[in-house]
Amino acid sequence: MTLQKRVGALHLPLLSSMFRFALPIMAMNLLQLLFNAADMIVVGRFDGSLALAAVGATGSLISLIVNLFMGLSVGTAVIVAQEYGARRVESIRQSVHTSIAISIIAGIFVAILGIVLSTPMLELMGTPGDIIDLSTLYMRIFFLGVPASMVYNFGAAILRAVGDSKRPMYFLTVSGVVNVVLNFVFVAAFRWGVGGVAWSTVISQYLTMALIMTSLTRHEGALRFSWKRLRIDGIKLRSIVRIGLPAGLQSLLFSISNVLIQSAVNSFGSVMVAASAASGNVENLVGTTMNSYYNAAITYTGQSMGAEDYDQIDEIAKISTVFVFATWIVLGGAVVLFGRPLLGLYTKDAAVLDLGMQRIKIMMAVYFSCGIMNVFPGLTRAMGYSILPMLSTLVGACIMRIVWLVTVFKWYPTMLVLFMAYPVTWTLAGIGQVVSFFYARHQVRKKALDKAAWTVDA
Repeated sequence: MTLQKRVGALHLPLLSSMFRFALPIMAMNLLQLLFNAADMIVVGRFDGSLALAAVGATGSLISLIVNLFMGLSVGTAVIVAQEYGARRVESIRQSVHTSIAISIIAGIFVAILGIVLSTPMLELMGTPGDIIDLSTLYMRIFFLGVPASMVYNFGAAILRAVGDSKRPMYFLTVSGVVNVVLNFVFVAAFRWGVGGVAWSTVISQYLTMALIMTSLTRHEGALRFSWKRLRIDGIKLRSIVRIGLPAGLQSLLFSISNVLIQSAVNSFGSVMVAASAASGNVENLVGTTMNSYYNAAITYTGQSMGAEDYDQIDEIAKISTVFVFATWIVLGGAVVLFGRPLLGLYTKDAAVLDLGMQRIKIMMAVYFSCGIMNVFPGLTRAMGYSILPMLSTLVGACIMRIVWLVTVFKWYPTMLVLFMAYPVTWTLAGIGQVVSFFYARHQVRKKALDKAAWTVDA
């Protein structure tokens, strides 16, 4: 991937280049979603709606425990992209080995934390009594695979930072196919139920880790990984944490608000839990597609910063916005039109289908605001400003969701009012993210002008 120069109001070669870069990530995200959906489809079809609800009830809690440390991979992506743009080979090597070391340590820590906290946290969330034992079983097995998942995500961030978005997709495809096959073996044939789905996920996660590490070990360039060089460089650690920790805190805070919403969903019973889980999985067809633009924005903006090509950042922002709206119109519209048959893949329970469709219609109405909220932080973080996006999400999404739950939802405790919390807070947080981007853009240009003036004076 090479950086493009700005030409005209919307640079079409850059648009094409960003789309080609995002396409494998998009395919990877969709494949990952489909493989996760296969877990829920298989368990829902072969083990019933309670098993579907049990798996669905764990999603927000798993994200809560995992996302803080997974967010550090954003710091890896930004730092490596900037170093690659500036052609600092030895610095890239140090970042690669520091990142993998961080991922191993964080993965082990999160696995222990998740196994220990699964039961008390599920109880605290008010998980319905008819599914809590199944949910606990799923979580405890799932967290055994978190160390592998952590290493894969950091390794994939390293490859994407230098423009290689294809190999992570290939690796995920292979492991995903294995995951689906094992689902049918463990659930349909062996009748292991929720535990079978969890073990399928764990095995596929360790396969992706093996593939990504083999790729880095055999790499011929600056990304080449050697176990002998595995160590944490203090300077690189600080740089990665400076960018990645706010991103991780943003994801953590976001997950806290989602856990609170899941607790409210749990109060409606296991049928609502199953409907919310299935519809959320369908909605993610749009969300995961939009998230690929976030990765493209980080890589292109990071490399532009490294090359000191600041004018191109405006073009990246315009193109990212076009991508978000186009995806919302095309894919979001398709989800609304075909939502019921898609939900029918998970279950034939009419009550679950009806509730799921109600949620989908609420979510898709302004889903573009979710895309803006998720994509623009990539631009801002890649410019070196990671606190601003975190604060925008904290205030606009996390705090406002809590306010919504303790006020509006408390006054009107209906499903409609509960799920309206999402579009309202997406919009507020999205506005904050756009404002943060323009502030960071102004500061970057100001520093560049000050540097140029100082050089002239010198």
